[in-house]
Formats: sequence, C-alpha cells, structure tokens
Amino acid sequence: MAIDIDKLRTMGRSKMPGVIALGIFFLVVVGSSMFQVDANSVGVVLRLGKLSRSVGPGLHFKAPLGIEKVYKVPVEEQRKEEFGFRTAAVGDATRYSTEGYGHESLMLTGDLNVVEVEWTVQYRISDPYLYLFRVRDVEHTLRYMSQALMREFVGDRTVNEVLTAGRTELASSVQARLQELCNHYEMGITVGQVILQDVTPPDPVKPSFNQVNQAQQEMERMINEARRDYNAVIPRAEGRAEQQIQQAEGYLIDRTNRARGEVARFASLYSEYAKAPEITRQRIYLETLGEVLPKIKNKVILDSEATNMMPVMQLGGASTFQAAPLSTLGGEK
Repeated sequence: MAIDIDKLRTMGRSKMPGVIALGIFFLVVVGSSMFQVDANSVGVVLRLGKLSRSVGPGLHFKAPLGIEKVYKVPVEEQRKEEFGFRTAAVGDATRYSTEGYGHESLMLTGDLNVVEVEWTVQYRISDPYLYLFRVRDVEHTLRYMSQALMREFVGDRTVNEVLTAGRTELASSVQARLQELCNHYEMGITVGQVILQDVTPPDPVKPSFNQVNQAQQEMERMINEARRDYNAVIPRAEGRAEQQIQQAEGYLIDRTNRARGEVARFASLYSEYAKAPEITRQRIYLETLGEVLPKIKNKVILDSEATNMMPVMQLGGASTFQAAPLSTLGGEK
C-alpha cells in the first residue's frame, strides 16, 4: 500500500495551529489557576467579585480565566507613616529630610505657641478583607486622621507639656484615639505605636525659647536650693521647739508632783502633831539639827548655865575654843 507523503505533510500542517492554540490555552489555564502566597502574607480569594476564602502562605489553586481573583495582603509586615519628615536613606547613618513638610509638622499649642512636631505611626494589617474593601485608600485616610488627632491633642496642651513631660502621654493618647477611629471606620488595621520623633520650636524663635528655658531652669534651681535650706533649718527648729515643750511639760509634772508630795507630807505631819504636839515638836527639832549640823564645819557649843567661865575664841589658825576662869582674866576670884 503506497503512502502519500505529501498528503500527510499537508494534513500535519493543517492541524498544527490547532495544537499550538490548545497548548497555549492549557498553559494559560494552568498558569492562571496557580498562585503563591509569601510567608508574611495572606491571600484573599474573590469569586466573581464576592469573598470566597482566605488562604495562608504557600502554593494554592484557584478558578482560572478571571473567575477567581487573588489579593495578597502582607499581614505580618510592620508598616509606618511618617509626618513632618521622610526617610531619605537607610543604613548605618540614616538620613532624614524635612524640607517641604512644614505643613504637616507646624502646629499651634493651647497657650498659642507654635511648635514643630515630627512623628511616626506604626501599624499592621489585622483584617485583610476590611483593609481591601471597606475603605478606598487606607494609607491616605490613616494619614489624614493622624494629622487631625495630633493637632487636636497638641492644641489642648501647653508648649511646655508638648516639649517636655507631656510627650509620652500625648503619644499614647493619639494612639488610643487613632485605634478607636480605625475600628469605627472598619479599616482592618491595628495601630502598634505612635512615636514622637522630634518636637521643637520653629527656627526663628529657638533663641528666645532657649532663653526662656534657661530662666525656668534657673528658677527651678533656686526653688530647689530654697527647699533644701528650708528642710535643713525648719525641721531642726521644730525639733528644738518640741524639745523645749517636752522639757516644760516634764518640769510642770515634776513641780506638780513635788508640791502634792509636800502637801501630803505636811498634812501627815500636822495630823501627828495634833495628836502629840510636844513629842512631835521635839522630833522635828532633832531631825532638823541632824540635817543642819553636818553642814557646819566649825561648831561652838556653850553651856548656858556656866557663870565662872569666859569663852575665848582664838582668831587666825584653826578655830578652837578654850574656857578660862574669870580670876585669870582679872575678874572675880
């Protein structure tokens, strides 16, 4: 049986375009039905515009030819929005640029002072579906809300609070309120942190502001020195006053008790004296002599009934007493 080679070639050439088209169609179907989700992302699959499912990291399949569409959302990625500055270069020496961003950072405080506030909002996507389909432009909406809230809270505080002690409280207040608004508008993001990068007065008023700060620091120093002197002097004086009061109260109690004791002693003596006046008088006399005589160094005792003796007291040395007869002195024999 003879084979017509030319006829076979003709048939092969006629079928070749169909095979190629079928192959291309197969590749398109297979290529459009496979997709890869990164490790830090979540894939949101829509079927004909309606949410179908969410898939995690890895290789997945979907309906081809546009029946199902996939949106990859980096839910584990920490994002940030910068206000009042932009990061120009990242590396060992990170550079920032502030030119042209004064409309974001220039704000008015509650005491009508002007400050430049540079801050950063860090956030991540917590709900991919809300992030994709509830708000048209999440990043711009977040920026507008952040600027409005920062201006509101800065306008409620004094310049000293914004520049010094109130910075931490200001950042936490803005973060809490910003998260409330994100939840209210169903933006699907979680605000991780609001960081005040730099808060300074504008360049034209910085010299005057520095002078005010120096004056305030000098005032604080003088107040602290006055408090130190006060704490060194006043407690000591109060302690001395309290000591004198305690001593006076002790003296009062002592004198009162002594007086009461003397009264009680005198009352007891009087009651005994009333019972036997002569005996009591003699006892008191003897007790008094017993107390007085030991305190006298030189004692002279005379007999009141002696008539022929003249007492002689030698002056000068130790005082002694001699009794001489009156006859020796030219008197009566």
